[in-house]
Amino acid sequence: MKFEYSDDNKRYHTLNYHLKNKFGGKIYKAVIDAGFSCPNIDGAVSRGGCAFCLGGSGAFTHSGSITEQLANEQKRLTAKYGKPQKMIAYFQAHTNTYAPVEVLNAKYGEALSFPDVCGLAIATRPDCIDDKTSACLQKLSEQTYLTVELGLQTVFDKTANGFNRGYGFACFEDTFLKLKNAGIRVCVHMIDGLYGETPEMMLDTAKKVGLMYPDAVKISLLHILRGTEYEKLYHSGKYTPLSKDDYIDIVCSQIALLPPECVIERVTGDGAKADLIAPAWSINKISVLGGIDKKMAERNIYQGSEFTNY
Repeated sequence: MKFEYSDDNKRYHTLNYHLKNKFGGKIYKAVIDAGFSCPNIDGAVSRGGCAFCLGGSGAFTHSGSITEQLANEQKRLTAKYGKPQKMIAYFQAHTNTYAPVEVLNAKYGEALSFPDVCGLAIATRPDCIDDKTSACLQKLSEQTYLTVELGLQTVFDKTANGFNRGYGFACFEDTFLKLKNAGIRVCVHMIDGLYGETPEMMLDTAKKVGLMYPDAVKISLLHILRGTEYEKLYHSGKYTPLSKDDYIDIVCSQIALLPPECVIERVTGDGAKADLIAPAWSINKISVLGGIDKKMAERNIYQGSEFTNY
């Protein structure tokens, strides 16, 4: 059967399909480092950041002002596709609501003033969205296409404490509901392969997230990056990354557990090649994406096919 939210062979609701139907054409994300820090780095919550984090997830961002970074992203897209492209300004590096509202409004406003920017995506932590920040985001969502990306990684606090997340699942739930009640589009970020987690735990995270009916999710593989605490754990022999086949099988099962309306914004992740320690197979994203498509067809499952069965 053909999946409802697809116009190709995909058995899940891709971001490309969602944006094409929202805007009438291809939309690209332009990554930004807006100069924010993180309470898990500067000492407000902890120091050192999450055990898997290297540089606040800003490996693919440019230097310079927000305007200069967007200009560089537009140059890259124009060189590749031959003309300027519509973009969503993606505030990616560190915690992008970790500042006074006045600062947030200035930075978000600068991005929205750039030609061809048609929306914002803001990556952040649930413990960095208070009532004032929520009101700021609500107003922003009324003005433009907005996604707030909330880092969850796992619903299990024991795992989260192990990698130094700095907040519990209850905090995530409270912030998620606050944003949803404000009419804000929310994308939940999950990571597979965290130290100490079994495949069953990863599926339990997908089940609980699915029952919250997020607008979107991102599913990522745990990468071992140079200079992180997880690198030490890996070299100690205490941690073995997921194999490609195991990761593909887990992701397929997670997708089947999520409601079909939910947009799957990502089913694998990037680590800068120069910093990637393991697993080496993750570099070939096309192979991973193709493997997911093939496995879902072999198992005859699609997004949501298991959602009503638990």
